[in-house]
Amino acid sequence: MFLKAIAAGVLALALGAVAHAEDALERVKAAGVLKVGTETAFAPFDFIDAGEHVGMNIDVFDAIGAALGVKIEWVTLPWDGVLPGLESGKFDVVAGPATITKARMERYRWSVPVAEATVALLKKAGDDTITKPADIAGKAVGSGKATAQLAQLQEFAKTLPEPVDAKEYVSFNEAYADLAAGRIVAVANSFPNIAYVAQQRPDTFAIVEPPFGAKTYFGFPGRKDPEYASLMDAIDAAILDMKKDGKLAEFQKKWFGVTFDTPDAPLTDAAF
Repeated sequence: MFLKAIAAGVLALALGAVAHAEDALERVKAAGVLKVGTETAFAPFDFIDAGEHVGMNIDVFDAIGAALGVKIEWVTLPWDGVLPGLESGKFDVVAGPATITKARMERYRWSVPVAEATVALLKKAGDDTITKPADIAGKAVGSGKATAQLAQLQEFAKTLPEPVDAKEYVSFNEAYADLAAGRIVAVANSFPNIAYVAQQRPDTFAIVEPPFGAKTYFGFPGRKDPEYASLMDAIDAAILDMKKDGKLAEFQKKWFGVTFDTPDAPLTDAAF
């Protein structure tokens, strides 16, 4: 009887674990809150303007929250702590957004893409020494610490005749400040981000074209654990509804000045 009782207890725990693995969406809906992790130094996706938290992410997640019938609770921290925060359960999904890469796909469940993320360079306005990406050879260039943009800068640098001094910054805002001050000659970031910065401060910054990185996309990463599948499916459905009714394009136009042709399904290994 004792062994039967133990076996029954183990079975109950196993069944409970299976049930728990299926109810992430139910848990969020029951709480009435979707916790979203992000940083606030990644304009125009996520930033602070006159003390207010604004950006494309806020518009998109407000729409996701409305679709799910929940409120959005923002959890902000430096970018190098965002993905670890997701893994430790501090929040349900990351707004970021983050560049979708093959390596990251092995670790996280990704939403359908919400914007293009191809990497390009921002330089000081009037700097005629950098007219194409290869002109950064032998010079100091900044990018965000622990970002895919930094990784692409480092890979691109390997193709140049002289080494690039790739400087890592906790936030891109710090990199832009050093660029304006002349401490570095360029900042490597995704084209939509630097297009926004150049548009806001045309007397200070300019874009170096063409982009040097491989064509990539931004998406929202969530946990790959089975219990999060239902939640990520619901987020995907909300984003695809925004694509169908034109809201996503409106948000892109509002924050970037342009719209992007993005895939209608989550990326797979075949995309890389």
